[in-house]
Amino acid sequence: TRSAKILLTQAGSSARVVSYFEGNEAERAGEIVGALREGKHVAVISEAGMPGVSDPGQRAVAAAAEAGARVEVIAGPSAALAALVGSGLATDRFTFVGFPPREQGARQALLGTLRSEQATLIFYEAPDRVGATLADLAAAFGAERRASLARELTKVHEEHVRGTLGELAARYAEAPPRGECTLVIAGGSAAEPAIDI
Repeated sequence: TRSAKILLTQAGSSARVVSYFEGNEAERAGEIVGALREGKHVAVISEAGMPGVSDPGQRAVAAAAEAGARVEVIAGPSAALAALVGSGLATDRFTFVGFPPREQGARQALLGTLRSEQATLIFYEAPDRVGATLADLAAAFGAERRASLARELTKVHEEHVRGTLGELAARYAEAPPRGECTLVIAGGSAAEPAIDI
């Protein structure tokens, strides 16, 4: 809310700003619909990224649409697309996975279902879990699969590190990257054999 207030003040707006996050998303969606029914305009904004894409917003849009309100989307920065384009990997077909499960078993099960996915894969991951996730990806997809780690997109320290899953797993095994991270993984081949992990 602090960043939003600064931005709105600079734009000459005195709009009311309320927090909207995973913990209060269901309650706030109802308040948003109530405000729309009163004829008010409502904007859902995100400090970083795109509302509704691994960020709160989907419930608000669904509730507004169900109430018959007009919903306009103003495209903004998206780490998934910026990382995909910056990766140098195929962009003609991709699958956005979002954050993989934290639990080892659930994460391995998900990766097992994606092993032969031929589309480029896009994951979000927290910096402190990047090393473990890259190791799991290398084990599930093979250490030679091409990949890219993008961090701090659209910021001063933006970086794209490209290589194989094995190379990236080794690089970040002991030293986690700083900032928000997006992993882009080359698509697989339908004929790839299964790997036990």
